[in-house]
Amino acid sequence: MASNRGLAYMGPGKVEIQSIDFPKLELGSRKCQHGVILKIVTTNICGSDQHMVRGRTTAPMGLVLGHEITGEIIEAGRDVEFLKVGDLVSVPFNIACGRCRNCKEGKTGICLNVNPARPGAAYGYVDMGGWVGGQAEYVMVPYADFNLLKLPHKDRTMAKITDITLLSDIFPTGYHGAVTAGVGPGSIVYVAGGGPVGLACAASCHLLGAAVVIVGDLIPERLAQARSFGCETVDLRQDASLGELIDKIIGEPEVDCAVDCVGFEARGHGKETAVERPATVLNALMTVVRAGGGMGIPGLYVTDDPGGVDQNAKTGNLSIRIGLGWAKSLHFMTGQCPVMKYNRQLLQAILHDKIQIAKAVNATVISLDDAPQGYKDFDRGAAKKFVIDPHHMVKAA
Repeated sequence: MASNRGLAYMGPGKVEIQSIDFPKLELGSRKCQHGVILKIVTTNICGSDQHMVRGRTTAPMGLVLGHEITGEIIEAGRDVEFLKVGDLVSVPFNIACGRCRNCKEGKTGICLNVNPARPGAAYGYVDMGGWVGGQAEYVMVPYADFNLLKLPHKDRTMAKITDITLLSDIFPTGYHGAVTAGVGPGSIVYVAGGGPVGLACAASCHLLGAAVVIVGDLIPERLAQARSFGCETVDLRQDASLGELIDKIIGEPEVDCAVDCVGFEARGHGKETAVERPATVLNALMTVVRAGGGMGIPGLYVTDDPGGVDQNAKTGNLSIRIGLGWAKSLHFMTGQCPVMKYNRQLLQAILHDKIQIAKAVNATVISLDDAPQGYKDFDRGAAKKFVIDPHHMVKAA
């Protein structure tokens, strides 16, 4: 029998490489003739994974992590019509059936048929259907014809693989945050968070024609990374309001739109940076976005947080100034990015050198064996996006 290895969550602060089952074209007790088995080319560590590894979700021990997958098809089910063995594909982190009402409306992040617990599913993620993750050597992907984005000729793909690997999640997610906030030509935008999604969002704002992109974070290395591709930055450790910090850059204390790329583990600003304040970002954004502006919220908020700062936070109930948002007629968009809405166009932007997304997020290639150390470095705030190369295909290219 062929072997397989994967990275498993083994309790708060602990992940380890384990021997795991080689994937089969099966869903429970029935054959999955619409699926494919992939040899993983690249699979990335995501901030959402880090929430689980910190013990901030109800993820079960033994869960094989990884929802950002690029792979090569090595086996295809009987019903796969438009893809073949040998094709390189980008895998949207959303698992979608392509048949339900939401999928037909393009809302692939909340498919109704792939998760018995609630709408929406993802690989290797808590409460998202129990699908095996792709931080491994091989993985099974269902509904292949619908879900997978076929990539160009192998040489052309591998030449830009550190950019293309980001199509599975953070590039579309950052772009989605910018689009839903209302970013367009001439916009002045504030992006909360300089992690990989925040940096991808900032780069996306430039792609969309923003005039000024301001990134806020608590970690100097992440702010330096944002400045490396033309962003303005604010150090949220300073003892000043966000509006005051923005005013120093653009001459007024408000922006056209803002994107929350932090989520529920947000910390206070200024003197409160050591304290977790899960509603800080949302309330700060409502304060600085102009009347009639918008907020994109791709940052993760959960319904169950065992490590929440109080009983309300443990069930996702946050003290949000919704009255302020209402008074300013702000619009909000939350939830998972429907990756397929954007990934084909963003692939073209990569291939035709309209964006250098890997450079923007400082994509850093590591081996599968080095992935546990990658999690530790990421948890310490490294200004890097770790890309796992389980078969050394990137290194060979």
